[in-house]
Amino acid sequence: MAAFDDSAFDNHERVIFCCDAATGLRAIIAIHSTVLGPAAGGTRLWAYESDEEALHDVLRLSQGMSYKNAMAGLKFGGGKAVIIKTPDFNGSAALYEKFGEYVDQLSGSYVTAEDVGMSVDIMEIVSRKTKYVSGLSKKEGHAGGDPSPKTSYGIFKGIEAAVKFQLGNDSVDGLTVAVQGAGHVGYYLCKYLSAAGAKILVADIDDTRVNRVADEFGAT
Repeated sequence: MAAFDDSAFDNHERVIFCCDAATGLRAIIAIHSTVLGPAAGGTRLWAYESDEEALHDVLRLSQGMSYKNAMAGLKFGGGKAVIIKTPDFNGSAALYEKFGEYVDQLSGSYVTAEDVGMSVDIMEIVSRKTKYVSGLSKKEGHAGGDPSPKTSYGIFKGIEAAVKFQLGNDSVDGLTVAVQGAGHVGYYLCKYLSAAGAKILVADIDDTRVNRVADEFGAT
């Protein structure tokens, strides 16, 4: 893999390849920019078709986090990590702890969090080996917990804004909305849409997720 030659490479500051034979961990951490502060961005667990695809994904995602954090006025740069879900992936606590060790070795230049395929429970395991992790269980006086409801609410408000631009009002009542993916974020998005009176068309590679949304929100 030639990171410099990837189309998503944008003068990234660091790209770290993490491999541990004992646990089966294969991961990539990409730090796009620390100009505004430590690189912040979630860790994605995904079954990539190739290591090259994983590299491309982490490069483009980390770049995106630089812009997202800057636009939000946060004192964070952009970073991202991907854990490659190999055919023999075991998802053990030892694997996630080892990933936490790799994050910790960066001494705070990268702060990780939950992304697709991860969970609050997994991030708690990662935090056993590093303090540079957010999105942990909610505690008194601290933010935390599953970010999916807030992420999906942002998408829902974006849909309302698009509807207002196109139709003159921001109500989705009676409108048909297609949702691709019914995981954590997709589930809560369907919940918001259903409560607002929208008709939902949903698709997901996991029939269990589709059936859940269909049963709870009348999606088709």
